[in-house]
Amino acid sequence: MNNTPKGNRRHIVVYGKRNAGKSSIMNKIIGQDVSLVSDIKGTTTDPVSKAVELIPFGPVVFIDTGGIDDGGELGVLRVEKAIKTLEKVDFAIYVMAIDDIEQESYLEFVKEFKRRDIPYITVINKVDIVSKERLQEIKYNIEFEKKWENVVFISTKYDTTIENLKDELIKKLNIEDKEETLIGDIIPYGGKIIMVVPIDSEAPKGRLILPQVQLIRDCLDHGIKSYVVRDIELASAIEDLKDIDLIVTDSQVFKEVDKIVPRYINLTSFSIIMARQKGDLKTFLEGITTIEKLKEKENPRVLIMESCSHNTSHEDIGKVKIPKFLTKHLEKEIDFHFRMGEDFLKDIESYDLVIHCGSCMLNKKSMASRIKICQDNNVPITNYGILLAYLTDTLDRATQVFM
Repeated sequence: MNNTPKGNRRHIVVYGKRNAGKSSIMNKIIGQDVSLVSDIKGTTTDPVSKAVELIPFGPVVFIDTGGIDDGGELGVLRVEKAIKTLEKVDFAIYVMAIDDIEQESYLEFVKEFKRRDIPYITVINKVDIVSKERLQEIKYNIEFEKKWENVVFISTKYDTTIENLKDELIKKLNIEDKEETLIGDIIPYGGKIIMVVPIDSEAPKGRLILPQVQLIRDCLDHGIKSYVVRDIELASAIEDLKDIDLIVTDSQVFKEVDKIVPRYINLTSFSIIMARQKGDLKTFLEGITTIEKLKEKENPRVLIMESCSHNTSHEDIGKVKIPKFLTKHLEKEIDFHFRMGEDFLKDIESYDLVIHCGSCMLNKKSMASRIKICQDNNVPITNYGILLAYLTDTLDRATQVFM
């Protein structure tokens, strides 16, 4: 895997009314014609995304949205799609044309940015169409300064103003950027971990799955020695190595691995590590405490949610193994529902439990939004790895290293 996954990139979303110049600005920053540009209002319909390296900051995803003033039946749907991106945005750019500076929509979005703790820049575009006197008048108007925050004046015709915008964007991204690690904060430099990777029909041919690759990279970043073995070679690997700090296994073989690993060695799963980084481990652990209450429900409804779409097989963890294990544990029929991809259900109040995947394909902001939707609707949420550890009586051991 040569490219940083989208889930590990900062998501920068561009908002504003139609014809404010959003697409032109994004194209100029990226240096490629990603979004279609036209003088016709509403040229951009669905959000357009592009993963790039924003030098010197690093890997980001830019997302261009349709105009928030789009009208008609289709226009309303486009606006809804633009607003939905608020669930995953790490940084926002709000664009207004200098000849159409409006306050109502802008302040509504600013309110959302602040409510969701989203840092942002306000861009006043097309400064080339007004006189220097008018531009100075707007820039230094006291009332203007009171109303607008974090303002950058630009024109896509002037490269210097685009560079100023990029500099300001990078500066603010660096302020907001916090180092995120999977295990670098709990395993010391020079420590040793063993990764247990079973090879079954679900394992992609010729490569590792994303959480495994990310953990290997995290070990390299923090000077942690990592060893990768199959479950059938684990026992001999433990004999070969001394002073093992942690063993990380695929959730599906947790019970078998638990029997092999001595009690003095910490043990957890890839899914639980991802839950800690991308989600909220405390919330997921609280969610697991509601499992036994499902026994009291006549026909409990459970939503199994995955962040990516893929083909399923008889060994699929989400659609096959978890329903099978949970049904056996509760000894009753369960009304399972399945959802895959980026769209998360808003009307989830009818569910008794949400079980989410490790979310390796989502950014942290997206996962936080999903957790909040569940909390707002009083629906408990937990994670694949945590659930499987609970059902195999290994949860305390699987989370001990994080406590």
